[in-house]
Amino acid sequence: MDRENDIPENGNDTSSIKPLRKNFDEGIKQGKKALKWSVKAGNYIRDIPFIAHLLRTATRFNDRMGSQFGAAITYFSFLSMIPILMVSFAAAGYALAFNPELLTKLIRGVANSISDPTLAGTIERSIDTAIRQRATVGLTGLALALYSGVNWVGNLRMAIRAQYHEQWEPDMEIKENMFLRYLRDFLALIGLLVALIITLTLTSVAGSAQATIVQFLGLDSIEWLRPVWTVIGLTISILANYLLFTWIFWFLPRMKLNRTSLLKGTLLAAIGFEILKTIMTWLLPNMAASPSGAAFGSVIGLMAFFYFFARLILVSAAWIATDIQKNKIAECNQ
Repeated sequence: MDRENDIPENGNDTSSIKPLRKNFDEGIKQGKKALKWSVKAGNYIRDIPFIAHLLRTATRFNDRMGSQFGAAITYFSFLSMIPILMVSFAAAGYALAFNPELLTKLIRGVANSISDPTLAGTIERSIDTAIRQRATVGLTGLALALYSGVNWVGNLRMAIRAQYHEQWEPDMEIKENMFLRYLRDFLALIGLLVALIITLTLTSVAGSAQATIVQFLGLDSIEWLRPVWTVIGLTISILANYLLFTWIFWFLPRMKLNRTSLLKGTLLAAIGFEILKTIMTWLLPNMAASPSGAAFGSVIGLMAFFYFFARLILVSAAWIATDIQKNKIAECNQ
């Protein structure tokens, strides 16, 4: 038999290529079908109200420089700790000056705990200087704390307003009179301190009252009730957080908000803040357990707390501003 009869006229055998091409076309068809269903599923998920709101919040947060504002608030928060420490040292100086026994115990404790006599002498001289210059340190610390606190409030207010504005430019806030702005920020700082004191007092009193009542009724020994007391304590703490964030989101920016949006965004911030406090309560002791953590853990932990606290505020503000695009936000005329 002639072998040339087995060779096609074009010299190529295409019989083995056809099944491959068929499989390839079928694979493309199935891929297009899978892509179509993936797009449909993605659109369906994106159209869920909560997911859509979350995407709008992320877009608003990034477009309005949320990360940059958060870093600035963190910087001013950490900077404000210096005058607060100065005031604390001054208060300690007054306490030691009027309590010689406590001063003697402190100096004796320093001498016993530090083996290096040179270092112990340096610390003793620092304590003596703090006592002698307590008035100067205290007044200077108060002045710096007031200045840094007013600037901190101003930056926080500007950052929240940036999230609230429907149209925002970086130089919008400069148009306000500087003296009037500082006066308003000072009043806002006083209001924030009052709100913080009320919140801490409410949390402390409620927690103590709960413990006293439970112990008085003899319910503290019932194991299955302990989760209930934990939930009650968390609820009280979240309610206290809610009062604080209501003031931050409502009074501080001086802008009219949709009440429903404000309540929902404030609840988000209150719950997030409680989660942040829980994480930091667990994280800081673990960081301090290592030698490097003992030296720098508190500083790093404090900076991390300030940063995530600032981001929580700005994300919640973006959530309030994007709660259904019909939500109208306008500046107060006052």
